[in-house]
Amino acid sequence: MHEIGLTGLLTALAALAGVLGALVLVLRGLRATGLARQAGRRLAVTEAVALDARRRLVLVRCDGRDLLLLTGGAQDAVVGWLPVREPQA
Repeated sequence: MHEIGLTGLLTALAALAGVLGALVLVLRGLRATGLARQAGRRLAVTEAVALDARRRLVLVRCDGRDLLLLTGGAQDAVVGWLPVREPQA
């Protein structure tokens, strides 16, 4: 059986670190240029405001649109979809 020496192990770890580092740099570059789609990022909580001890207004962004929710009362409720904002110049 062939034994891997300390030098071989360090070389393998350095190569693995180099490949992982290159992948991270490529992914960051793709995201910065907008070429990479951020998978799983269709839904995000934009803001939440406590109205009282139990109820909260939550602003949720879904597929580029904003939705206002009222949570914490007897029933959670959809207050409504907010109008689409035009990009500011």
